[in-house]
Amino acid sequence: MRNKSLLLILFSLFTLIPGGCQKEKSEDTEIVIAEQFGLAYAPLQVLKETGALKDAPEGTRVRWVRTANATAIREAMAAGRMDIGFMGIPPFLIGADRGMDWKVFGGLSRSPLGLVTNLPELRTLQDFAPHHRIALPQPGSIQHILLSMAAERILGDPQVLDGLLVTLSHPDGMNALLSATEVSAHFTAPPYLMKELNAPQGHLLLSGEEAFGGPFTFIIGVTSAASAKKVEPFLPFLMKKIDEACVFLNENPEEAAKMLAPSYNLPEEELLTLLTAEGTRYGTEVLGLNRFIEFMHAAGYLEQPLSAEDLQYRP
Repeated sequence: MRNKSLLLILFSLFTLIPGGCQKEKSEDTEIVIAEQFGLAYAPLQVLKETGALKDAPEGTRVRWVRTANATAIREAMAAGRMDIGFMGIPPFLIGADRGMDWKVFGGLSRSPLGLVTNLPELRTLQDFAPHHRIALPQPGSIQHILLSMAAERILGDPQVLDGLLVTLSHPDGMNALLSATEVSAHFTAPPYLMKELNAPQGHLLLSGEEAFGGPFTFIIGVTSAASAKKVEPFLPFLMKKIDEACVFLNENPEEAAKMLAPSYNLPEEELLTLLTAEGTRYGTEVLGLNRFIEFMHAAGYLEQPLSAEDLQYRP
């Protein structure tokens, strides 16, 4: 009887131990962070290479996801599968206009953007004909809205080129342009921009700053109201780490190029040239939010006159 009682006690202890472990594990919080392609996301690559997020608040695990465009991020956030995303300002505004409850918590980068072609007959926007095709990440992307800004100024109609658009990721758009298979021009960002300009007959039709009329933030960080409760303790930590990564990229480009060359599959010297290119700057300031809102509303890409103040995250 005594042995039987002892066995029962031991059995109870063993069954309790796994349950305790499972409970502790279930209390961990997983933060899903979405990024896209290109050097504009270099601060996030620095975070990953240095393991900077390992010091996140206790019980927080970070999982990175890479998507082809901002629509995928918006849909995943709406479904509760992502918590933080990085994208251009226009896709964020379109989501807010359609009822997406999310906010900007900071900038990530400024970058040279450009519309590139390798067709000699294309020299200005006036040269595009109905048979031409322009590749960009998606309708409503920052590249699309910049093209629309230029079309309004040069052609008198912001939407006149919309029928020529082809949705392709930056890598696919570059391959399509260089192989002369699907597209006539590609509105893109580094490193794809520089690779296309260095290709035979590659030339720039339009720069991002020319289209916008000045500097603007290329990539911003956003989070949704649905994720607010679990993201709130983590976000100040993430913002601090991003700021540190931006300072590192701006002040130590040689060291950054050495660190990130394998991630971008580029030689160190080439990556250093890209990181220090004119118009490239990493930082958390958000520039151009009001200008994008005003243009997109006037051009019909937004139905509501959104407020930049209301769209910014306040801890």
